[in-house]
This record gives sequence, C-alpha cells and structure tokens, in this order.
Amino acid sequence: MPAQYGPRRARITFSDSAAKQLENLTSEAEIHALDRALVVVSVNPDVGEPIPGSAAGPQLREYADEVERVRLLYWVTALKTVVVVAYIEV
Repeated sequence: MPAQYGPRRARITFSDSAAKQLENLTSEAEIHALDRALVVVSVNPDVGEPIPGSAAGPQLREYADEVERVRLLYWVTALKTVVVVAYIEV
C-alpha cells in the first residue's frame, strides 16, 4: 500500500529585518508560539488576510493568532513554494 503524505509545505524564509527580530526572541514560550504560527502559514500560505496596497510589489498578507498572540506579515512567491516573513510580533 503506498504511503499517504500530507500537503507539501511552503518553505519559510525571513527578510533581514524579520531575522533581526527573530534573534531578539529569548523565551521558550515566544519561540514555541512563533513556531506554531509559522507551521500554519507554511501549510496554508493563503491563511492570512491580504493587506491593501499597490500592485507594484508583492501582495502582503497578515496572519494573527489571537490565542498564541503572534502576528506575522509576509508574502508568498508566485508558485506558493516560499513564504517570506517580513515582520514578527510575539
């Protein structure tokens, strides 16, 4: 019987500013909360709400998890294989 695999996840990458924000996370609770939010976005990149803007750049999206108190601003590449996180708030 062939193995059943779930949906392919998008790869997460960070902008320079988000990487600096990531370096400032120190508590395990913050890191755990961020990990959970990143998994949600990697499994379903369309989960966030579109942020109105111009069509010239990438379409920014916002994902907020009220339970974990995490907010991500991100955009998704054209093939939906990479999610670029631009801003992290934990």
